[in-house]
Amino acid sequence: MKTYDALLLVSFGGPEGPDDVIPFLRNVTRGRDIPARRLAAVGEHYGSFGGISPINARNRGLRDALEKDFAEQGLGLPVYWGNRHWAPYLTDALARMRADGVRRALCLVTSAYASYSGCRAYRESLAEAVAVVGHGAPRLDKIRHYFNHPGFVAPLVDATVEALARLPKGAWLVFVTHSIPLAMDATSGPDGGAYVRQHRSVADLVAAGVTEATGTRSPWDLVYCSRSGPPAVPWLEPDVNDHLAALAADGAPGVAVVPIGFVSDHMEVRYDLDTEAAATAARLGLPFARAATVGTDPAFVAAVRQLVVERDRVEAGEPTPRPALGQLGPSYDVCPAGCCPNPSGPRPALCGEDRGGTGTLGR
Repeated sequence: MKTYDALLLVSFGGPEGPDDVIPFLRNVTRGRDIPARRLAAVGEHYGSFGGISPINARNRGLRDALEKDFAEQGLGLPVYWGNRHWAPYLTDALARMRADGVRRALCLVTSAYASYSGCRAYRESLAEAVAVVGHGAPRLDKIRHYFNHPGFVAPLVDATVEALARLPKGAWLVFVTHSIPLAMDATSGPDGGAYVRQHRSVADLVAAGVTEATGTRSPWDLVYCSRSGPPAVPWLEPDVNDHLAALAADGAPGVAVVPIGFVSDHMEVRYDLDTEAAATAARLGLPFARAATVGTDPAFVAAVRQLVVERDRVEAGEPTPRPALGQLGPSYDVCPAGCCPNPSGPRPALCGEDRGGTGTLGR
């Protein structure tokens, strides 16, 4: 590589045992004054799974798959991993990178779409970690949004075809992502509304791929899960459970639920979809199948490598093909000024529009 010494896999984190659940939830909600009884209620979701979120195990698998692919393809790039809210923390990962002599690294965030919670919040956490680690912390750049990269879309098409094969003919496609406040979507991306726009683009791409693979056009909708916060604050709707009820009332023969908003299985997939939505469908007598997340699919692993090489060539000033499907085109490398702002006010953020600051803070 001409520019980068390492790849940093950046994710949310999750508890790995019953004793971790409440401390993890406190980390996630710090500064938001969430009552202890509410944390306990949410913690019960993890209790159904032994207090373990699948996200850390999935990220270990992705890290290992990336390291193997990089080695086989002669990339020679080490892969580190750090989380925002649970071990291994970003500060620990950056300290290790500094000790290993890493001076500049690319960051792969396990969120493919634009929004404050899915992009800038990670950049802010990276800035905080760099500040904590201090002198010698590596300079960090973030890989562009990859929601419409062929290597992300193709595994979703395959998983959806497999899910439909378990359902009656004519089943609906129900594409699901994490709900966010309407105000957050309105400020996502440089022109606003990028979160919904990007998800609808991916849903359209997957539906078209399924039609090509099966010869049958399936009707589809984009819906949301995991709403939280005060009831008076409007969030993106419809909720997946409400939508399943509407489809059942309209006589839908079945539903393939496709979690396009999640790179891998974690609690929003295992609980909100595999547990709650599946129970809703069973109560309604609606045949239900959940498509797999992208995870460590070889096409996605190869896509990450392609994105790393792409950005390295961009930084070196070389002509670079930038794969993307659909009409939205490839995303920007550097987040525009004012993109996906923090609703609580300005915060320092790495890997973004303040690029000169990234270099200064990251050395």
